[in-house]
Order: sequence, then C-alpha cells, then structure tokens
Amino acid sequence: MLKPVEFKAQHGGARREGLLDFSASLNPYLPEWVDDMVERAKALSNRYLYWERLEEELSNIVGEPLTVTAGITEALYLVGILAMKERRKVIIPEHTYGEYERIARIFGAEVIKTPNNPNAVAERVDKSSIVFFCNPNNPDGKFYRVKELKPLIQEVEDKNSLLVLDEAFIDFVKNAKSPEGEKIVKLRTFTKSYGLPGIRVGYVVGFEDAFKSVRMPWSIGSFGYAFLEFVIADEFEHLKKTIPLAWKEKSRIERELNVKSDANFFIKYVGDAKSTVERLREKGVLVRDCSSFGLPAYIRFSIRKREENDILIEALRHL
Repeated sequence: MLKPVEFKAQHGGARREGLLDFSASLNPYLPEWVDDMVERAKALSNRYLYWERLEEELSNIVGEPLTVTAGITEALYLVGILAMKERRKVIIPEHTYGEYERIARIFGAEVIKTPNNPNAVAERVDKSSIVFFCNPNNPDGKFYRVKELKPLIQEVEDKNSLLVLDEAFIDFVKNAKSPEGEKIVKLRTFTKSYGLPGIRVGYVVGFEDAFKSVRMPWSIGSFGYAFLEFVIADEFEHLKKTIPLAWKEKSRIERELNVKSDANFFIKYVGDAKSTVERLREKGVLVRDCSSFGLPAYIRFSIRKREENDILIEALRHL
C-alpha cells in the first residue's frame, strides 16, 4: 500500500495573479533577451535535447566542473538517491528551507535539528552523516563567510560526512566567496538571480560523475536549454548590471524598516504573521508567512523595484 510522506514543505510565490508579490525572493529585473529566449525554446520543442556541450561551456564560465539540474529541487532529490541509503543521519539547522527535511523523510533518514550556526552544527556531526546548510540562509538572509564555515567543514571531513551547501541566493551577497572541500556538494540555481522561477535550471558543484549518473534525462526541457544558451552567451553580464541595483534598494529598505540581511530578502517581527499577511493582501501586497519555518511571529519579504518597494514600506507603516 502506498502511503504519503507526512512532512509537507511550504513555499513562497503568489497562487493567484493581481498581487504585488514580495513572497518570492527574485531579481526584479528580467534579462533583455527573454523574448528571444522564448522564440528559441519554441524552435527547440520538437526534439529531444542533450546539454553536455552547454554543461561544459557553463563549467568554463563558472570555473568549476558542474552538473546541470532542473533547479536545486532536482539536485536535492539526487542527494537523497546518492547519499541517504548509506548515510542515515541528516543534520538540519532550525529555521531553514523546508525541503531538506522533506527529502530526508522521503528517504527514511533520521533527522537531527540544531541551532542555525556553523559551530552548533559542527558539534552534531557524526560519522557518515549528511549536513544541510543554507548559505545565505532562508528565511533570515544570514551569510557565513568562509572563515566562519571552517570548523564545520573540518568536522565534516574528519567524520567522513557530507556537507550539502545550498547557495541559492549567493549571487545577491556582496563579495561572496564559496568554500572549498572534498566533502562539499554546492547547490546553485539561476531561478532567483534571473527572476525566472518558471524555468527550472540550476547546477551542482562537486561529485559530478555521481550526480550525472542518476539525474533525469531531458529534465530541463526546451525552455531550460534555451535559457542556458543565452546565459552562456551573456556570460553573467545581466547579473553584473542588475544585482547592484538590488543592493541599492536593499540599503534603503534596511534604513526605512529597521531590518538587516545579507541576501535579497528580509524577515521582520510583526507579532502575528498570519493576520499581517492577510491585512497586507487586502492592500494588494503579498509577503511570506514564516510560520512554516517555525517563526509564526515573522514575515519575509523580498527586494523589488524602487516604486514597488515604496508600496510595501508604506503598507507596513500603516499596519
């Protein structure tokens, strides 16, 4: 008899149109080549697509061998397939992305919760365990520098464990550096930084032979393939032009609303997140209720364009 997994992760993003959506943490500036990409995707839709050449070209731009996946979500499932048969203990910091625990439950692993900082996590690392660590963290946007991560990385290596480092929002962090290590799997995505969550394309750095052996064929489809072509041709120029615009708005929101983050989103204490979300929704503004992160008194909201941020700031002041 097939039984459902009891743990359910919740996610941001508007379920209906007509709302100014601050609940999904995306780059508000879309690439200039979106329309051309759509036309290219249409032209590719009548055949099976193999992206080994694009994968190699992307590796050259990134500077590391990598495995293209259908966003970080597919990568997390591949971690489960590859690692959770032998490594039964999964360490997850509290107040972080819910899919880590969901994946662990699906594969029948033992979940161990810890405070959300590298030193506390390092203390719980056991022989052959798996550690999920989101950097910058979702939902609070806290980013730990390489020096701060070293105790955790060292403990993972000493205990022959595996560190799954989710760097979904690293593009939005100023002067961000990613750590190196033989026991690290780094997950990255284009979904956030290009503002196109409907196009599922990301990549994994580390253990590329293993990940390529179990990923789904054709998982990114014609839109993902076309998107990769344009990203490679652009060589990340879109990010170089638009991310500094987000940084400028980030500084302004921090001053106006007394919040702080290393990423492109913030959490704010409001007392009752559920009622606050509903009151803002009545004003046409959607923010994220952080109850699913275990923070029912907080909301999360992202950075959008200046005129849109003005609407959010004014709405929060009126509450």
